[in-house]
Amino acid sequence: MTCSYIIAAKRSAVVPRGGAFAALALHDIASPVVLDCLAAASIAPEQVDEVIAGNALGAGGNPARHIALAAGLSEQVGGLTIDRQCCGGLDALNLADAMIRAGQAKIIIAGGVESYSRAPLRAETFADGRPARSYTQARFTPWPDRDPAMQDAAARLALQLGISRADQDAWAILSHHKARLAQHRLSQEITSINEQTSDPFTRNLTPALAARAKPLSDTITAANTCVAADGAAFCLVVSEDIAAHYKGPKARIISGCTVGGTPDMPGLAPVAAIKKVLGMARITPDQLTVSEIMEAYAVQAIACIQGANLREDTINIGGGSLARGHPIGASGAINAVRLFHEITQHGGHGLAAIAAAGGLGTALLLHA
Repeated sequence: MTCSYIIAAKRSAVVPRGGAFAALALHDIASPVVLDCLAAASIAPEQVDEVIAGNALGAGGNPARHIALAAGLSEQVGGLTIDRQCCGGLDALNLADAMIRAGQAKIIIAGGVESYSRAPLRAETFADGRPARSYTQARFTPWPDRDPAMQDAAARLALQLGISRADQDAWAILSHHKARLAQHRLSQEITSINEQTSDPFTRNLTPALAARAKPLSDTITAANTCVAADGAAFCLVVSEDIAAHYKGPKARIISGCTVGGTPDMPGLAPVAAIKKVLGMARITPDQLTVSEIMEAYAVQAIACIQGANLREDTINIGGGSLARGHPIGASGAINAVRLFHEITQHGGHGLAAIAAAGGLGTALLLHA
């Protein structure tokens, strides 16, 4: 069976909602990143077989097709948009890997894009003639009593595992610190869009600032929670025969999966996914060189690291999403881009993992 490789990985800056990307459509954020990926690997746009893009906020119209057309790819590229909420950008890579292993494609652009700034207004209609009901958060389970607000689920997770606000704040402070130290390195993976060449939310988050942060739900605060953001990230996934002729940095996709967990405790779902991908590859956690673990909430990252027995010194060494922001459908792909650049510098095995509302966890294992 053939395997697949990532030979280029790029992302936009991650910009908080209402910032420099606020006026841009999804394809305006994504297509420059796609073209940057292709240029990095000297692949012509007409060589691409498919574009797979995660998108969560319901823009409709198949954004992956819009991206393919805006980037000047062949009109035969249909584009596939997937909605697995926060997991979607990482699921796109797992799907690309599966398609290449199956012989259905040789060159795929896979990742995700999100615009909180231009999210469509959503409303539920009723057959009995009642007025439409507007909503901002979709339902993630059929049962209202098992579909908590994300911050409430995070607060319950913290209480269940005994993870204090001080622990969470310390994690957030460290995330910003690592991101600030890595800014020069991070700029090399960022496609300049609207003159944004770094993640503008990254700051010197101090214990005093974290202590003053607005509480959202018990120990969950604005300091230890991601901000809503706009952004895109894509990887160029190719077949083994194409990768064999490529002389630049590359990483082999070893394994990947998505696992469902307890719907009302989504923060723990990545633990099972991490254990599954490591088990498939017969890799132990201490054999990982680097890991990119989603930080939608600091407690979520801490819980996954503890549950999967990961080494903290390998986690998010260039900072995490607490220091950037959370463009939902793109966040898993941002983790994959970060992982590609770290693992091709450090070598060995690298892991990316992310949780999603409804109790989902996705993981991806690379080797360079």
